[in-house]
Amino acid sequence: MDITSVTGFRFARTRDDLALAPGEVVMGGGTWLMSEPQPGTTGFVDLMTLGWPDVEVSAAGLRIGATCTIASLLAWTDADAPADWTARSIVPDAANALLASFKIWNTATVGGNIARSFAAGAMVSLAVALDGVAEIWTPDGGAREEPVASFVTGNGTNTLAPGEVLRAVRLPAHALRSRARLRKIALAELGRSGAVVTGRVDADGGAVFGITAATVTPTVLRFRTLPTAGELADAVTTASGYYTDPLGSADWRRGVSRVLAEQIRTELAAT
Repeated sequence: MDITSVTGFRFARTRDDLALAPGEVVMGGGTWLMSEPQPGTTGFVDLMTLGWPDVEVSAAGLRIGATCTIASLLAWTDADAPADWTARSIVPDAANALLASFKIWNTATVGGNIARSFAAGAMVSLAVALDGVAEIWTPDGGAREEPVASFVTGNGTNTLAPGEVLRAVRLPAHALRSRARLRKIALAELGRSGAVVTGRVDADGGAVFGITAATVTPTVLRFRTLPTAGELADAVTTASGYYTDPLGSADWRRGVSRVLAEQIRTELAAT
């Protein structure tokens, strides 16, 4: 795609470089920015030159740099993730739910997918499944935090204010040690996700189910223990935000979310 309105490109080396001139936008992998016209955009500011670590492991959990590519996250998951972080098993599932080839994985970033905030954003699904928290740099030099589940406010919208930049996403250790599952469905075999459902059971017995892609904003359902089939079906069915577009009707999204959630519940109950 030729972005004919862009006349400038610069590399960010320090946080001061993130002060944007009118018409400038920050860019991670650029896979979305370069995919369609960007009216009003006159310059790109590259975040990849800031040198943020891809992943940082601590007792508190995992911190994923916003510029970490999906390929890098997968490689770390396969080779270096702590053995007791059993929920790492859903990282490849989330990557495969992304409507993109493995080649795009080498360019697309975790932060970019979340900051784009499409309903079917696969990294949004992953973060919501594991209680991810967005770490956001504010233009005054400060920072704020927000759960990814509330960070996304609509299909393609979020709470980022002008001048704010998504710095990282943190996944807490208790969620990473859970038993977790992810299921996706689309109307076409290789189509954009019509519904992504996640479920996990923590060490304390609490259960968390997430619905993304099927609802305009992420839906999080929490239970003190693994719910019964009826309890889960009721919660999924009565959740708000199911929508209709060319890739699926609201009723279809509601119905398949209920089926996928029960599949996950059954698997978690058996392990």
